[in-house]
Amino acid sequence: MNHQTAALDVVTYGEAMTMFVAAETGDLARVGHFTKRVAGADLNVAIGLSRLGFKVGWMSRVGHDSFGRYVLDVLAAEGIDARRVSIDERYPTGFQLKSKCDDGSDPAVEYFRKGSAASHLSIDDFDADYVLGARHLHLTGVAPAISATSRELAFHMAQEMRKAGKTISFDPNLRPTLWPSREAMTESLNALAALADWVLPGVSEGLTLTGYAKPEDIAAFYLDRGSKGVIVKLGAHGAYFRTADGDQGIVPGVPVANVVDTVGAGDGFAVGVVSALLEGRDVRHALARGNRIGALAIQVIGDSEGLPTRAALNEYEIQTAQAALDVA
Repeated sequence: MNHQTAALDVVTYGEAMTMFVAAETGDLARVGHFTKRVAGADLNVAIGLSRLGFKVGWMSRVGHDSFGRYVLDVLAAEGIDARRVSIDERYPTGFQLKSKCDDGSDPAVEYFRKGSAASHLSIDDFDADYVLGARHLHLTGVAPAISATSRELAFHMAQEMRKAGKTISFDPNLRPTLWPSREAMTESLNALAALADWVLPGVSEGLTLTGYAKPEDIAAFYLDRGSKGVIVKLGAHGAYFRTADGDQGIVPGVPVANVVDTVGAGDGFAVGVVSALLEGRDVRHALARGNRIGALAIQVIGDSEGLPTRAALNEYEIQTAQAALDVA
């Protein structure tokens, strides 16, 4: 059955930008050659889930320009349902520049997105039949940050999905520079997290949003506000989880010998967790898969290039299981 016509498993929304990745290391001002790709936290998750065989819908606006056409081409190539992506005649598609790092450090990223087509997303873009037809909603903290109207859309989607008894996952994906203040960011994202079944902060994000440094305290903060489960990313150490029924633990990370590009690791982790939970797997299995896909994502240049197909994931899971046995 074609991804474009079947009922959706997952729906998400946000801003996709054309991304130019430096072909050589050094100051972006001195780089002469770039490779064109797409970027966007929610789009990365949509791509990853689609590659694993889920039917995914992504909502957005793109400009009537070559960057917008490029985004639509990528959506088609990845099998993502783009029926609710509007072409905006007035505002452009955003883009970004990303530096190349060969030492495993975080690359420099410069955004050119102010006034973009996607920043004009609003409740007017909400299509109840489309959104509520999906089993699951995945939200990030990026889309609510790009404008007040986009933020309203995020809350409306979450509230409507919750009323309909569907599940919701939320990855804070902090972008402090897009918010009017840190207080506004904290208030909005914590309120959005309270609507989600599963909240997936990194440990440093959790500190910013809750004021707590320990994963256990970060988890308690969101469980007290109504979440069913909290997964706190611990970087190379793996991830901690705690559920509303009291189950908790740490699932260790997957060692990576050569870190190439750290951007997209959290999105890869979300792909693993959400895919496993939607398949009915237990939370430990979900975290283990999240760790594996996050490890794959950081071994290649690009935000979504390392996200595996189902066959590649199965092969990688066999390899990592065998490597663990060899170490034991």
